[in-house]
Amino acid sequence: MGRTYLVEEGIGQYLTELSTKVKPYVTGLLIGQCSPQRDYVIRAVRTPPKEQQQEESVGPPKLASLDEEWITTHASQVSRMLPGGLLVLGVFMIATPELAKDGQNALRKLIFSVEKSLSKRRLWKPAEEEVSDRAALQICSATKKVVCRTYDVQDPKSSAKPADWKYQNALTASWVALGCTVNVNIHIPLLATSPNHDLEKNTKNGLNRWSKQIEDSVFLINGQVKDEDTELLEGQKKFRGNTQPSTQFSDVKVLTQLCQGTGARSTATVQVCSGSINLRGAVKCRAYIHSNKPKVKEAIQALKRDIINTLSDRCEILFEDLILNEGPQKKNFGREYHVLPQRLFVPVAGSTVMLCDYKFGDEAAGEIQERFVEMLDQPVQAEDMHIAEDIST
Repeated sequence: MGRTYLVEEGIGQYLTELSTKVKPYVTGLLIGQCSPQRDYVIRAVRTPPKEQQQEESVGPPKLASLDEEWITTHASQVSRMLPGGLLVLGVFMIATPELAKDGQNALRKLIFSVEKSLSKRRLWKPAEEEVSDRAALQICSATKKVVCRTYDVQDPKSSAKPADWKYQNALTASWVALGCTVNVNIHIPLLATSPNHDLEKNTKNGLNRWSKQIEDSVFLINGQVKDEDTELLEGQKKFRGNTQPSTQFSDVKVLTQLCQGTGARSTATVQVCSGSINLRGAVKCRAYIHSNKPKVKEAIQALKRDIINTLSDRCEILFEDLILNEGPQKKNFGREYHVLPQRLFVPVAGSTVMLCDYKFGDEAAGEIQERFVEMLDQPVQAEDMHIAEDIST
């Protein structure tokens, strides 16, 4: 038995529209959520066209010209815009009949490249029981025939398994949202032996240590500590007959441990430092979870990952911005303050789930709107962008 993908109905329409514009193929990402029983696909996003693709020389169409690096870079950018609980679930390709034969090999290669690129950036490790199947969706632009297969990304020799692709209306209508504010005060020493004050590397190491603290934290959901294996919605009333999409919102408090338990032996290390990095501020975190009897541990895991991702993504964005504006050779090591980009949330058309992005203080709303169109193929109104937090440094 293969996996079942429940797919937001609007995606069918989106893919049909794309298939009418195919020249000779188009690729893209599938975004959604894994669960032990089935997976949910809430968005499909085509790969943004490259400028030079417009002027490509005329010749017989080939999949060999597929730009793997461009597609994996797009996946990395999109993954930053996904709150907790959502991930890149797979890739799709719409191609002309003459390319159909090579399509599956190309998709298999892409799935493993995308996963490798995304896992490199993560500061958390997948759980043992986690679903590691990713979808490869192939659509013929002429016949509109849909073929969905999965590959296990933990197994490099994995072969294709058939999967069901089923459309469903209002897929996220009763999903649960969890939100929390985490106060961050991270002190990262810079060792005197560290070459060139590699700020990015040191910051990542510091965030790695901090992420373990988050993993070990206690999470109170609506003021209560709940057993991990209980159902998240246990004891909550279900309102039948109400077809209006309404997200159930759970407020979460995160309690981090101040020190190790008395059982653990502590050893102190003295290191010569030539400076330090301090990350301070309050970050707003959010996660979404399906409403098919979700367990407490699924919800907490999704929120933990959002907390870790949102801080590491911001630091990454800041370093990219510094390199862009100041060049990598900058060696002024005086006291400096850099403002991390603020998080904003944007509603997704036809869904109760919100996606996110990051905004520097001097960035105009228009730049963020352009990014949503380029990365997620979705127009966004300026008044729909909700900045979630104050400035952090």
